[in-house]
Parts: sequence; C-alpha cells; structure tokens
Amino acid sequence: MTDLLDPTTDPYWSAAAEGKLAVQRCGSCGRHQLYPRPFCIGCTSADLAWVEASGSGTVYSCVTVHLPVHDELPPPYTVALVELDEGPRLLGPVPDGVSIGDRVVAQWRQTDERPVLSFGRAS
Repeated sequence: MTDLLDPTTDPYWSAAAEGKLAVQRCGSCGRHQLYPRPFCIGCTSADLAWVEASGSGTVYSCVTVHLPVHDELPPPYTVALVELDEGPRLLGPVPDGVSIGDRVVAQWRQTDERPVLSFGRAS
C-alpha cells in the first residue's frame, strides 16, 4: 500500500490491508505509540519497530454523531476514543450502546480506497 502518500505510515496501512493493527514500539523504553514518528515520544530514542497490537482496548470517551460526514456513515452513530491495551488511544466507530469503560476490539472494513478501522464489542 505504498501509494498512501506518506512512507512513514506505510507499515500501518500494509498491516491494515491484512486485517492487523500495527503500532510502533520503542526498543529502548518499551513504549508503544501511534501515530508513527521517527522518534519515541517517551524517551526520544530512534530505536522504533512496528509490532502487531492486540487490538483490544477500553473505551476512554465516546460521542454520538448526528451530522452526516460521509455517505458510508449515516447518522446517528457513535465514535469512541479507545485506549489500546498497549497504551495508544485511537478513534473509531463503535456499536450502539457502547459506553465509557466497555471493552472493545479493533475490526477492519475493507473499502475501495483503504481499510477503515472500527471497534466491536469484546467477547
């Protein structure tokens, strides 16, 4: 998926195309981060590697969207800020009824353009 404009994010999109969630992990301090950077935001080391994240996390915050922003997302729908078990927080749609503190898991929906991240209820 090297055609997605930014080579820094290519490992993320390549993993997404395979239905996996990838994040950067610092080899010096062990911190995970996303969005990708050329250095660790915890210790400033450049010793970063892409690793597969579990995709599991906890809803940190959520909001119901009532305005149309995309044809594939008819309102109302809920968007959550999810804190992954590895630490980074990601934003994505969640099923109705999901609330703060609920456990969720990352899911990918393939589109013509690129994979789209969402979260489903953890079983």
